[in-house]
Amino acid sequence: MLVRENGVHSLVIEPVTSRDAGVYTCIASNRAGQNSFNLELIVAAKEMHKAPSFAEKLQNTSVAEGHPVRLECRVTGVPYPQIFWKRENESFTHNTDRISMHQDNCGYLCMIIQPAMKEDAGWYTVSAKNDAGIWQQPHLPKPKKVRPSTSRYAALTERGLDVKAAFFPDSSPLQPGGLVESDDL
Repeated sequence: MLVRENGVHSLVIEPVTSRDAGVYTCIASNRAGQNSFNLELIVAAKEMHKAPSFAEKLQNTSVAEGHPVRLECRVTGVPYPQIFWKRENESFTHNTDRISMHQDNCGYLCMIIQPAMKEDAGWYTVSAKNDAGIWQQPHLPKPKKVRPSTSRYAALTERGLDVKAAFFPDSSPLQPGGLVESDDL
């Protein structure tokens, strides 16, 4: 599209594609003569967006009360995703005196709890979101019992990890009310 406003002439290409790349020549002429210039248009490839995914997932862990614990994982995605940490239905939005969240530019994520207390026991979830999507668990009907696994969940208990309970949650003494899946991830 050619546009002329207040003596300024423009060539507008919208939307631009890789086929529009090349050398353009602008020629101005009147009764007194002619002048021209060349302009090279380089069209950069659009950044490919990639939904977040976890290269390394949270692992079930246990710790004695009073000792520090690290919950670690690694996320990838383009652009770099926004990170959300939760325990059960409680979101962690900022560092506190005992709980700190860290991440580096390689996708390494870490939550450090020091010292760990009995009330820190529970299911920890980390979610990642960017323009290409959100990494989260598959949608499950509610309420649904959750089985501990080496996926995006880490079970931290005050008594440590009960291997039998990890594979047979219905026989676990840790489920008096049952663990439920969160809907608001």
